[in-house]
Amino acid sequence: MSQQDVPADRRVHVVAGLESSVETLIDRWGVAHIYASSTHDAFFAQGFNAARDRLWQIDLWRRRGLGLLSEVFGPQFVERDRAARLFLFRGDMRQEWLAYGSDTKRIATAFVAGVNAYVDLVNASPGLLPPEFRRYDYLPARWQPEDVARIRSHGLFQNVREEVARARTIRDYGIAVEELRKVREPFVPLTVPEGLDLDAIPDDVLAVYELATTYPDFDDPAHVPSSDAVLLEGSNNWVLGGRVTSTGRAIVANDPHRALSLPSLRYLVHLNTPSFSVIGGGEPALPGVSIGHNGAMAFGMTLFSVDQEDLYVYELDPADPLRYRYLDGWEQMRVERCSLQVRDGADVDVRLAFTRHGPVVRATETHAFAVRAAWLEPGMAPYLGSVDYMRATDFESFGAAMNRWGAPAENQIYADVHGNIAWKAAGLTPRRPNWDGTLPVPGDGRYEWDGFYDADELPGIENPEAGWFASANEMNLPPDHPVDKTVTHDWYAPDRKQRIDSSISQGRVRSVSDAAGLQGDVTSLPAQRILRVLLRLVDGDATPALTMLSRWDGVLDPTSAAAALFEVWHRRHLRPAVLAAALARLLPATAIDDAVARLAPDESLLADSRVLLSLIEQPAERLGPDPAAVLREVMVSSLESAYADCSSLLGDDASAWAWGKLHVSILRHPLGLVDERTGDTVKVGPLPRGGSGDTVCDTAYDSAFVQTGGSTFRVVIDVGDWDGSLALNHPGQSGDPTSPHFDDLADGWANGHYFPLLYSRTAVEAATESTFELRPPS
Repeated sequence: MSQQDVPADRRVHVVAGLESSVETLIDRWGVAHIYASSTHDAFFAQGFNAARDRLWQIDLWRRRGLGLLSEVFGPQFVERDRAARLFLFRGDMRQEWLAYGSDTKRIATAFVAGVNAYVDLVNASPGLLPPEFRRYDYLPARWQPEDVARIRSHGLFQNVREEVARARTIRDYGIAVEELRKVREPFVPLTVPEGLDLDAIPDDVLAVYELATTYPDFDDPAHVPSSDAVLLEGSNNWVLGGRVTSTGRAIVANDPHRALSLPSLRYLVHLNTPSFSVIGGGEPALPGVSIGHNGAMAFGMTLFSVDQEDLYVYELDPADPLRYRYLDGWEQMRVERCSLQVRDGADVDVRLAFTRHGPVVRATETHAFAVRAAWLEPGMAPYLGSVDYMRATDFESFGAAMNRWGAPAENQIYADVHGNIAWKAAGLTPRRPNWDGTLPVPGDGRYEWDGFYDADELPGIENPEAGWFASANEMNLPPDHPVDKTVTHDWYAPDRKQRIDSSISQGRVRSVSDAAGLQGDVTSLPAQRILRVLLRLVDGDATPALTMLSRWDGVLDPTSAAAALFEVWHRRHLRPAVLAAALARLLPATAIDDAVARLAPDESLLADSRVLLSLIEQPAERLGPDPAAVLREVMVSSLESAYADCSSLLGDDASAWAWGKLHVSILRHPLGLVDERTGDTVKVGPLPRGGSGDTVCDTAYDSAFVQTGGSTFRVVIDVGDWDGSLALNHPGQSGDPTSPHFDDLADGWANGHYFPLLYSRTAVEAATESTFELRPPS
C-alpha cells in the first residue's frame, strides 16, 4: 500500500496533538485542501500531509541540513555532514523565533508535530515505509521545531562564488580577462582590496561551502561540485493591474526557476481556518505557502540579487594555526567538537572552527578562509517568513511582514481584490562602508559590515503608472537609487525580462491564458541579436547552415531544426571561438585554451549572454583593428563546425533535426531507485523541451543538453476569480513512485497544459478524488 493511499483508505486517523478534527480533500491533481478549526490544527495537518506525500524527501532535507547523512548512508558522507554542521544557525533560539512573525514558533511546532505523527504511523507499520527507507534499511526520524529554523543551507545564496571566480581569474590572467567572464551592474572598476594576497587563495577554497550547500550525489558521495557546475537559479514574475487586463481584475504570474529534481522541489497545498484560507506552493519541509493567494491578495517572488556573503582571508599565527591576525594582534578561533554517528563504522569526531566572521571553510599553512553570510543571522531561515506574509490582508500588513523578510532576498509582487498592485524588494542587505563586495577581503578588521540596510532603503513601488510590474532577476535598481547603497554588482542577464516587458507593453498579455502562454515562451532574444550580426556580415553567402538560420525567427521550438543548430553553435562553438579571438589580444597563444575553459567551462550551466553579445555587437578594439573581418571568420567557421556537430548528434538528414530530440528533460531518482513492481529504474522522461536558459520558459541545460533547471512549478492567479487560477507542478505532488500522483502532471508541464488551482469549497468538492480526516483521541 502506498503512502498516498493510507489516509484515504482509512478515512479517519486518530492522532494525538490535535485540538479538533481536520478534514482533508485531495483533488484529482493531488493537491490537498485542508479544513481545520484552528491555526494550530491547519499547520499540524500540513505537516502530516507533507510527510504523507513526501516523507523520504523531507527526511533527507532534515538529515542533509543537520549533518546526519552518514548516520544512515555510511562513512562516505562524513565530509558532507561536517560541512553542513558548519553552516547551522548557532544563535539564541528565542531571538531567532522573534525575528519572524509573532506566532512562527507555534506554527513550526504544530507543523513538526504533524510530521512526527505521520513518522510514528509509518514506524509502527513497516508496510507503509517508502521504498527509499526499505532500500537502505532505516526508519524516518522525528523532528524538533528548531530544525526548520536552524537549517540554512537549502536557500539561494549570493555571491561568494562570484568573489572567488573573480579572484582566480584576476590572479591567473588579469583584470582585462575578468571583464570577459562576467558583466557587473552597476559597473564598477575592479580594484584588489588593500592587503589581499590573491596567490594565497587556493582553487578549492569553497569545497566545504559547496558540500554544505549542494544536493548530495549518491552515485559519487565524495564528489565536490565545481562552483561552475552549480546552477544559477532565478525566476520570472509579473503583476498586471486591472487597467491592462481583459477582465478588469489583477493577475499575478510566477514561475520560480530551480534545479529540476525528483520529487519536485515545490509542493502545493490549501490551508483553511476560520481566520485565513491560503493556497499555493512552498517547500514540503516548511510550513506555509510562499507563492499563492489567500482570497484577499496574491503574492509571488523572484530572486533579488542581494550580496549576502563575503569570503574573508586571514593571516595565521605561525606559532598557532588557530589564531589569526586581527587589528594589531592575534585573535583565537572558536572551536566546536562534535561526534558523527556513522553507519557500519565507528563514530567520527570532527572539529569545526569559526572566526568572528563565520565558519572556516579552508586553511593552509599560512592562511585561513571563512565565509560571512547574512543568512546565518537571526530570522534568516529560507522562506520561513512566508507564514507571516501569506496571511496579510492588505498592502500595509504585507509590507510590515516584508520588513521582517530575510532570506532569500526577493522581488515580492502583490495584488489585491481592491485593484492595488505593488512590488517590494526584500532581504537582509549588509552595509559595506569601504568596499563593493566584488572580491574577497582580508579578515584583519579593515573590512567590516556596518550593520544592515533598513527595509525601507530597498526599492519598491505601489500602483505603478504603467499598470503593471515584472521582474526576472535582472538589475532592477531604479535610476535614482543611491550609488552608495548598491546591493550587489552581480545580476542575471536581462533577456527574460526584456521579452516579458515587450509582450506585456504591446498588449499581448491580458488574460490568465495569455500569462500562462508567456510563461511558456521560448523566443530567444540573444539568438535574434546574434543572427542579425551574422546575417549582416555574410550577406549573400548560402551554405546549408546559413540558409537554415537565415529563415529562422529565433524561437527555440522543440520541433525546430534551426533551433537545434543555433543552440549547438551558440553553446559549443560560437562562445568559445569569440572569447578566444578576444583573448588573443590579451594573452600568449599558449594560455588561450586554458583561459577559454575558465571563462566558458563545459560544466557551466547558465552562461551570461551579455559578454558575448557585447563582443559581437560592439567589439571596438577588443577584436583588433578590423573586428568585422575577425567576426566574420569566427562566426562562419564556428557555424560550419556546429553544423557538422549537429550531423553527428542528430544524423545527416538536417530536415529531421529537432531541438527537442537533443534538449530533453529526464528526472531520475537520486538513489537510482528501482520500481519494485516492474523492476524498471524510477525516472520521468525523456520529455522533449524547447527554450534555453535565455528564454522566459527557462530550460537551462548541461553539456549534454539535458535540462537541469527551470520552472517546474508555475502559477497564474486571477485575483478575485480565484477558481480561474492555473498551476503546474512537475512531475507530480507525491514523492511515492507507486502513487498515481507521482508523475501525473509531467505531460501537462511538458506541453504547457495547466490544471485549475481550485479555491472555493464548491469547486474543490466537485474535483475531489479522495478524503481523509484527522481526529484527536476521544
